[in-house]
Amino acid sequence: MKYDVAVIGGGPAGLAAAIKASLSGASVILIEREARLGGILKQCIHDGFGVVRFGEKLSGPEYADRFIKQLRQTNVQVSLFSFVTSTVQDGDLYKITYVCKDGVQHVECDNIILATGCRERTRNGIFIHGDRCAGVYTAGAAQNLVNILGAVPGKKVVILGSGDIGLIMARRLTLEGAKVVGVYEAKPTPSGLTRNIHQCLNDFDIPLHLSSTVTKVLGTTRLERVEISRVDEQMRPIAGTEQIVDCDCLVLAVGLIPENEIARGLKVPLDPKTKGAIVDQNCQTLRNGIYACGNALHVNDLVDYVSESGETAGGAVQSRDKRVLRKIETEGKLLYVVPQRLDVNAPLDKVVMYFRASEELTDQRLTVTAGDEVVFTKNYAKLLPPEMERVVVNFNKAHTLDDFVVRLEDK
Repeated sequence: MKYDVAVIGGGPAGLAAAIKASLSGASVILIEREARLGGILKQCIHDGFGVVRFGEKLSGPEYADRFIKQLRQTNVQVSLFSFVTSTVQDGDLYKITYVCKDGVQHVECDNIILATGCRERTRNGIFIHGDRCAGVYTAGAAQNLVNILGAVPGKKVVILGSGDIGLIMARRLTLEGAKVVGVYEAKPTPSGLTRNIHQCLNDFDIPLHLSSTVTKVLGTTRLERVEISRVDEQMRPIAGTEQIVDCDCLVLAVGLIPENEIARGLKVPLDPKTKGAIVDQNCQTLRNGIYACGNALHVNDLVDYVSESGETAGGAVQSRDKRVLRKIETEGKLLYVVPQRLDVNAPLDKVVMYFRASEELTDQRLTVTAGDEVVFTKNYAKLLPPEMERVVVNFNKAHTLDDFVVRLEDK
């Protein structure tokens, strides 16, 4: 089977990419390993999705359903229950092998769009010692249990990590009758959006403990208690600060890692800051014909921006212009900037850039320069690392298409 585009992943980024590529005239196959499209949105029954894109608050399934309905109006070939086992390059083509209910399948394509999303860090990934007992879940696994399977994972819960999903699960478990003892965060500041701190913790009187972490789990067959320790500025446990907290469930919301095993197999260069691919403004990686979008590219706060990057990738796959890439440097207190490259042979009038500050900052100015020319500037009263920022830059203003720098500095 031969296609113009193979989209791997049927979440919000993959759906948007497949729709856009099909509407641009490409033949598309969408490969999804689960039984239903929608990705993580299927289990996100809280609202807040689609505010930017649709101007209204939707639940995760409602947001996904809008794209699934659009997808059904296209000629995209969808393969569910399909797990990619191999991706190799053969000349100008890419060959994909995947396993589905019909057996082993082989696909050839001119372009691959990686919309594989993220995976969660586990207990082993953050080196929590102790007994191997039941009752320790990642936040996504706990969310799936409650929202999809209708099972509450515990009655007395400790949550480690103040990211958005950890905060949302604190509220969700409380609404289901569980007692959330507290949310513990190793960093000195919360990791989730400010609105979620208020709506999920403050409104339900759930305590938030900063500069604290779980250092040990204790229990025979079932979790019985956890050891909590204070941490220093390097987030190392401080001896003598240990305390025991009784609980029967530990929920880990300790970060997401972009899922890029397929990208590594194709030798796509990755950015150590984002853990995703290095891309240009069209979401094309440094390997021609391979695109990355959504949370596989970098972890987004809003699904609206996940869909936006999917559409960017899907709309660019039909371009056959030779790329001329220039590096985008960063200066100041920036955690990262995406894209990391600029294709100066592509449209430059509406380049969407995403960035995060490396720490909590006030009275900052973001400046984008090309050589000695300032092509964009914007002031910010406050910047928080958990909150990703988005700007649109017109690089056509620059007379010199080289030496691009994004700088964050005091006003």
